[in-house]
Amino acid sequence: MASVTKIVSCFAKSRIQKSYPTACMVCQSKTYSNLTKHQKERIASGPGLEDFIQENTPETESWSYPLKLQGKRKERLRLPPWLRTDIPIGQNYTKLRKDLRDLKLHTVCEEARCPNIGECWGGGEHSTATATIMVLGDTCTRGCMFCSVKTSRAPPPPDPQEPVNTAKAITEWGLDYVVLTSVDRDDLSDGGSSHFAQTVIEIKKSNPSMMVECLTPDFRGDLRAVETVVDSGLDVYAHNVETVRDLQWCVRDPRANYEQSLQVLSHAKKYNPSLITKTSIMLGLGETDDQVMETLEDLRQIDVDCVTLGQYMQPTKRHLKVKEYVTPEKFAHWEEVGNKLGFLYTASGPLVRSSYKAGEFFIQNILQKRKEQARKDP
Repeated sequence: MASVTKIVSCFAKSRIQKSYPTACMVCQSKTYSNLTKHQKERIASGPGLEDFIQENTPETESWSYPLKLQGKRKERLRLPPWLRTDIPIGQNYTKLRKDLRDLKLHTVCEEARCPNIGECWGGGEHSTATATIMVLGDTCTRGCMFCSVKTSRAPPPPDPQEPVNTAKAITEWGLDYVVLTSVDRDDLSDGGSSHFAQTVIEIKKSNPSMMVECLTPDFRGDLRAVETVVDSGLDVYAHNVETVRDLQWCVRDPRANYEQSLQVLSHAKKYNPSLITKTSIMLGLGETDDQVMETLEDLRQIDVDCVTLGQYMQPTKRHLKVKEYVTPEKFAHWEEVGNKLGFLYTASGPLVRSSYKAGEFFIQNILQKRKEQARKDP
């Protein structure tokens, strides 16, 4: 009984504080509290972006086919070729990163170690940089097992200048579309919804024509907080269900759940029917095709407009392992299914993320069409 209690205690500590044991439960000899200061710093920082993108695998490595895309329990799968991306470089990337540091702003692109950071920040064919700004600080009150963002029970208070600084930054970058997201702030009475809303208001004040998407937390199911964000004047309300119903318990923090996420999305649409709603699903966590289909159908039943599906990629060795690398062909299948179900926009691919290249994909496919239709109607 004592050994079982110790295992449960360590697991609970790792879920809440992300202070993970450094030895397996067999030897039970060395835990986080016994580490030196240097060792703790290495664990806290995790691997670098380069490690995450290239997985320390030489470019000249030869591949044997067919690739092994599904793993057994505790097995760490090797990264398939279609998930390899370049190390971020370029003038746009460097300038955007410097501006963020100067204004003390955070992005989910960096905090979540997104593999698309080089392409989005560096700009594509037209040199248009896209970044997802993370408001309310860089420390979350929850400990989801797929996310590498820092966690704490009592994060620092939000920066009161953040809404103004965010508006200033994105206005200078000349963006047409901006995505605002945030960590969970269960320590705040309104979950940070008023801070979200004020940021949108400042952006619209600086540039009324700019499209704003808010990718929000679930606010612990507080629908008044949802309404606060909707009333801010945003164009797109996004909230991620993250995974299928049956995997919620092991993927997300216990304070998050499938029904609560559906309720947030449903209420945002009912409160403002003209608002575009959006969500995202990660694949490769062990879900079945039937479970993915059920999730897509559930989302259409509450009139979610847009859905993105992307490959889950393990951000550090302390997080959930990838159970399967879903092939590009399978992602194409889900995009076809989404279109048939009636989503206004379905983006499905290994490197697709909730806010990936929002300006290039989302505006052109929905918002601009609605503007054109509005001009035609008397």
